[in-house]
Amino acid sequence: MAKDSIKIRMPALGGQGAVTAAHIAATAADTEGYYAVSNPFFGAEKRMAPSESYTRIGTVPIYDRGEVIYPDIVMIYHPQVITMGKSYTMPFYAGIKENGLVIINSDIDLLTDEDKQYLDSLNVKVLTKDFTQFAIDQAGTELATNMAMLGALFGALGTVSKPAIEEGIKDRFLKKYTASGGTATLDSVIEKKFKKKMDLIQKNLDTASAAFDLTAEWCKEVGFEQMLEAPKK
Repeated sequence: MAKDSIKIRMPALGGQGAVTAAHIAATAADTEGYYAVSNPFFGAEKRMAPSESYTRIGTVPIYDRGEVIYPDIVMIYHPQVITMGKSYTMPFYAGIKENGLVIINSDIDLLTDEDKQYLDSLNVKVLTKDFTQFAIDQAGTELATNMAMLGALFGALGTVSKPAIEEGIKDRFLKKYTASGGTATLDSVIEKKFKKKMDLIQKNLDTASAAFDLTAEWCKEVGFEQMLEAPKK
């Protein structure tokens, strides 16, 4: 049964753009007609340091902020979150709700038999995919990994359209947001990868769209049902 709100936890490493992805996810959901908020949580602002980002989406007003303790969806941006415990929440699936979803950016299965048994007991579906390589194939750079993960998220939800995702991406990159000094530096690096900002945006859109389609098809194959109610127009 679809819910009126969901919570998403995104454990990542510094430099992977999870803060940006959480922001775009909330903006796209808002564009679609949902209530949505996002916020980051991190310590040292440096590459490969642990960080977490959170997005809350619902058809009802959202008043809580801060860490997501009981997520409906967990998105693992880097294998080291699991293999080296580079996460503020351990184990990475701690608190996940029944009928939830885990998306893992990895080229190999990182789950132990114990992990699988526990997640199966809650009917949690797990998608393991090398979204970094996927981003390289689609956009020519690993810096689009967050766009691949974003597309996978909305492909699984199925209630936030591609036009809304496009608006979220354009809103983020055509306006000047600075969540932190590290985020501003990363934005500069990303833009230098492309000759024009619109080229950057198009590559991000293409990557998110392709990941959306891939994940939507995967959901059909594994029987992952719609988690979030459609927005109230």
